[in-house]
Amino acid sequence: MLKQYLSFKLSQKLSPQQIQLMKLIQLPTQAFEQRLKQELEENPALETGKEELDNFDDDYEDDVYNDESDSDSINAEDINIDEYLSDDEIPEYRTQVNNYSADDEEKTVPYAAGISFNQYLINQLNTFYLSDEEWFIAEFLVGSIDESGYIRRAIPDILDDLAFTQNIYTDEGAIRKILKIVQELDPPGVGATSLEECLIIQLKRKELNPSVELAIQILEKSFEQFTKKHYQKLLQKHNITEEELKNSISEIEKLNPKPGGSYSGGNTRMVEHIVPDFSIKIVDGELELTLNGRNAPELHISKDYNNMLEGYKNAKEKSKAQKDTVQFIKQKLDAAKWFIDAIKQRQQTLFVTMNTIMHYQKEYFLSGDERKLRPMILKDIADKIDMDVSTVSRVANSKYVDTPYGTKLIKEYFSESMKNDQGEDVSTKEIKKILETVIGEETKRKPLTDDKLADILKEKGYPIARRTVAKYREQLSIPVARMRKEI
Repeated sequence: MLKQYLSFKLSQKLSPQQIQLMKLIQLPTQAFEQRLKQELEENPALETGKEELDNFDDDYEDDVYNDESDSDSINAEDINIDEYLSDDEIPEYRTQVNNYSADDEEKTVPYAAGISFNQYLINQLNTFYLSDEEWFIAEFLVGSIDESGYIRRAIPDILDDLAFTQNIYTDEGAIRKILKIVQELDPPGVGATSLEECLIIQLKRKELNPSVELAIQILEKSFEQFTKKHYQKLLQKHNITEEELKNSISEIEKLNPKPGGSYSGGNTRMVEHIVPDFSIKIVDGELELTLNGRNAPELHISKDYNNMLEGYKNAKEKSKAQKDTVQFIKQKLDAAKWFIDAIKQRQQTLFVTMNTIMHYQKEYFLSGDERKLRPMILKDIADKIDMDVSTVSRVANSKYVDTPYGTKLIKEYFSESMKNDQGEDVSTKEIKKILETVIGEETKRKPLTDDKLADILKEKGYPIARRTVAKYREQLSIPVARMRKEI
């Protein structure tokens, strides 16, 4: 049986321009510059720089321009030309707030170009003498290397793939032979099929001495005991002294467990350097915030377009061709005016959001002490500046701020809260900092367990459960007590 229901839904639908504005707000400085460059290339009515514009008389009378009219049905007589020509000499938003860094302080090294990790390895293969089939196998193996530098697929699987996808029929022995060649490539350890093999490859590339030779022996014969830090078993099995074991472990600790990661983020073709979007300085004991000046380009309407409009404005008789042209110009001018206004809104949003965050965390920014970071969630800032949480998120997740204590991603200053034994709200970042300090000061021969860490934090006034300690420890990338043990 069919039933009909009448229901009402309240929904908010963003306009295309609002969506574009949100995207502009999300862009960090370098990406914004690329977006600006794209807009300048696509819209000839938009120009950048301090070009002086002509002034026009204001006695031109015309009908009021309707913003909501469809661009496909524009009446050329309805265009208020003076609206476009009156205020472009100095963009208004450049004169409203002095919150931009001085141009002479800008240090721009936007990109460090490079080839892909895969191509870097292929280029090295060119130095080896290989038959056609060996080359295809080697190229296939290089293509199987992940961003960490490992080949994590089993040899039989690679054998099957070569047959089915490359029409190359070979055997495991031939693949292992070529794999050894791939493992001779740089960085050392690349092409390994396991962590154990990766570390051994790197050790064998080093200049051999007793400590390196013992390290290889330990990894080859006692890898499990080494990873579990069963040092007493290692001492007995290899009949060595504590000093010898300590020296060998020191050699292993110098190795890179992820050789692919050392090559600028794996397969990334272009390495983007961080350019801070904001700068916070302490001047006479007060915090001073500036927005990177590269976020405030000087834009105006093209002088050529102004001249075309002036010609149309002064023409006594307006031909159809002129009217068609001015309709096209209007569309470009609309886009240019919207883009300039969107940049203004972007800058205001960025500055207001970061300024509020700075004052919310004033004690931290004045001292640099992470224990003074207040609990802060996106809603705290959104409520203060009367903006949507998603807008604050767009700023926090993609922007960096340069502070006296280093350059950091803004979202790092956000954290949840919990109550201490005094009933006061404290930041989870504060607790993590104390936890990190306690672990850093522990006796490494007998590291503190999570239960003991929970007891110590409780004594310091932070009553949290052992499982919470374990969660915070993992978030700090600190291993369990057994793995922190040293001899």
